Amino acid sequence: MKNHCKDACLCPITGIIDVVAKKWSICIVSLLGHCACMRFNEIKKELTGISPKSLSDRLKELHEEGLITKKVYAEVPLRVEYSLTEDGRSLFEALKPLMEWVRTKRGGEIEVPLHS
Repeated sequence: MKNHCKDACLCPITGIIDVVAKKWSICIVSLLGHCACMRFNEIKKELTGISPKSLSDRLKELHEEGLITKKVYAEVPLRVEYSLTEDGRSLFEALKPLMEWVRTKRGGEIEVPLHS
């Protein structure tokens, strides 16, 4: 009997899984998927319970992974906006069935605000 599990090569996805699997990462991608762009404090306000350090760390990791863009405006005070890249948008689309599954399991409620 052939072992099909040994044929599965998961190596290419382990790096992105390490980033996406961290607490808040999927919430951030989902939030940015529903909004064109957001500033740090807007994201923090929507994700009740996230610390500024955790948010900063997740945004940095998602940016380094190429899932979000960080646009810095040379203004006083400095203005920074975050949005999804094409890869981030692709991830958001792939996450939609998972988010719908969670919504169904929770009886229609979901913790991440879904803006239209």
